Amino acid sequence: MKKILLSTAALALVALAAPASAADLAARPYTKAPAYAPVAPIYNWTGFYIGGHIGGAFPGEDNALIGSRDGTFMGGVQGGYDYQFAPNWVFGLEANYSFKDTNSNFDNRGLGSVTGRLGYTWGPALLYAKGGYAWADSRFTNGFGGNGGRDGYTVGGGLEYLFTQNWSGKVEYQYYDFGNVTFLTPALAVGGFKNDEHTIKAGLNYRFNLGNFGAGFVQ
Repeated sequence: MKKILLSTAALALVALAAPASAADLAARPYTKAPAYAPVAPIYNWTGFYIGGHIGGAFPGEDNALIGSRDGTFMGGVQGGYDYQFAPNWVFGLEANYSFKDTNSNFDNRGLGSVTGRLGYTWGPALLYAKGGYAWADSRFTNGFGGNGGRDGYTVGGGLEYLFTQNWSGKVEYQYYDFGNVTFLTPALAVGGFKNDEHTIKAGLNYRFNLGNFGAGFVQ
C-alpha cells in the first residue's frame, strides 16, 4: 500500500509540473518577412539583328551633280551583329542599304555600306560611331561616267535604345563620299563634280540574341 501511495503522489507531481514547465518556455518571436526589392534590369547587346529605316539624304556642299539642295526621301534595311565587352563597350558589324526616291539623271539611286561600329552603353542606351566601305548605285546618264555604281567610304554615328529584350530603336547620321565624277563629251572629258551625301535616318531593329550567353533584357 505504501508503494502504491508513493507512486500515485509522484504521478501527481509530474502532472502539476508539466504545465508550469511549458509556461516557462519563451514565446517564439515574430519575424516580419523581408520587403521585396526589385532587381535592376541587366542589358546585353550581344547578338544578331535585322531591321529597317527611313530618313532623308542631302547633297554635300561641293556636290554639283544635283541642282536642288532639298532633301531626298530614303528607306531601306540593315542587319548585323553586336558584341558587348569590358563591360560597357560594344563592337559590331553592320550591312546597310537605302533606296532613294529620286527622278534625277544625276543622283544616286541607292546607298549601301558595310561598316564596323564601336559604342559605349549605359543601361538600355548605346552611343556609337561607325565607318567603313560604301557603294552608290550611280547609274548616271547624259554623258556622266560611273554607270553601274561607285565605291567610296562612309562615317557616322548614332544613338540606339533597347525597348525590350528583342526590340531596339535608333537615330543615326551617316556621311557618304564617292570621290569625283567626270562629265564626258564625245570628244573629251570636261569638268569634275563631287559625289557625296549626308543622311539622317530613324530605324527599328529586331534582336535575336543568338550567340548571347545571357539574357538581353532581364528583370
